Amino acid sequence: MHYKYLAILGALALAAGGAAAQNSGLTRTLINRADVSVPGREAVVARVEVAPGAYAGRHTHPGDEISYVMEGDVQLLIDGQAPRTIKAGESFVVPAGVVHDAHNSGSTASRVLGVYVVEKGKPLASPAP
Repeated sequence: MHYKYLAILGALALAAGGAAAQNSGLTRTLINRADVSVPGREAVVARVEVAPGAYAGRHTHPGDEISYVMEGDVQLLIDGQAPRTIKAGESFVVPAGVVHDAHNSGSTASRVLGVYVVEKGKPLASPAP
């Protein structure tokens, strides 16, 4: 598989420098991790793949998520908002701490490039009830 799906929105933290399976059908692959100009924060760039029919799982991030859908589409499920379908060539932003999920209702894998500006030392994603 050329891309590993990131989570857009997953429940496990990224392993330093490796791919982390979050639940069946969702994978994240770390591309880069670097300090940013805000003390105590870092940028994490990752490829995310969501298999057909899979959900990322309800979760939060300790910082902002800025993602771009490269292939397929995902249904973005943000608590308190109507579901939105984000198609290839479109992007979305999820603010820090906001509970969200992503679902691939299509018949092919969805591939997303995620950029996270998060607190250093915290898991990239944490499960939400």
